[in-house]
Amino acid sequence: MAIASNDLSSNSLFSLHGKTAILTGASGFLGRTFCRALLVNGARVVALGRSERLQTEAAAWASEFGADKIAIERIDMYDVVALNELCDTIATREQRVDILINNAGITRRAPAVEFSVEDWNDVIAMNLTSVFRLCQSAARPMLERGYGKIVNIASLLSFQGGITVPSYAAAKGGVAQITKALANEWASRGVQVNAIAPGYMATELTQALQNDATRNRQILERIPAGRWGSPEDMAGAAVFLSSPASDYINGHILVVDGGWLAR
Repeated sequence: MAIASNDLSSNSLFSLHGKTAILTGASGFLGRTFCRALLVNGARVVALGRSERLQTEAAAWASEFGADKIAIERIDMYDVVALNELCDTIATREQRVDILINNAGITRRAPAVEFSVEDWNDVIAMNLTSVFRLCQSAARPMLERGYGKIVNIASLLSFQGGITVPSYAAAKGGVAQITKALANEWASRGVQVNAIAPGYMATELTQALQNDATRNRQILERIPAGRWGSPEDMAGAAVFLSSPASDYINGHILVVDGGWLAR
């Protein structure tokens, strides 16, 4: 539904009040940033993550925003059946789920000729298969209601091939294409499916690159902004694509990269 022309304040455009969001990968730096950004803008968040740090932060968020604003679910992201069942349980318990952010992800590094089948399968299962299956599960009630926001986390490797990360590149390329394919089917039924492609972010997934003096220098030389991104740089994009401000955006891959692709 289009925003009324007389209601274009930031409070209306970007408000998530009354919305419930499912966020995967909530334990990592990026996931915790997404979680707080959603909470600050009014959403109730069901965060999927397993770390003790997430449990500690959730207690602090409950104190800050209200105990009814945050719930933590521990789940094996490789267990597709359990994921589907959890989505159904959350949808029933919460009455409605308005937002899904597919943030969970892993990476494995090795030269392509040495890349193991186990590493290939693990990365594809986590970064691609779970994304598709969660989109399916979350979309069913969204489509019935005629409203929903799905935000997938893509990558610069949705556009580029990378080095020594063949399964990650394949998975993130797939995330971009799934995002477009689902948008084609669901946009006319009120469900927006978009993705964010982070650039080089200073998180645990890129620690090996940050620690490699040569690669770190090469990366920084290409980023016009002159620095690695931080999880906080991603917060605005996540709120935007989860909010009414993005109601006419469908199948878009929003790049947040400090200018890397423009170079």
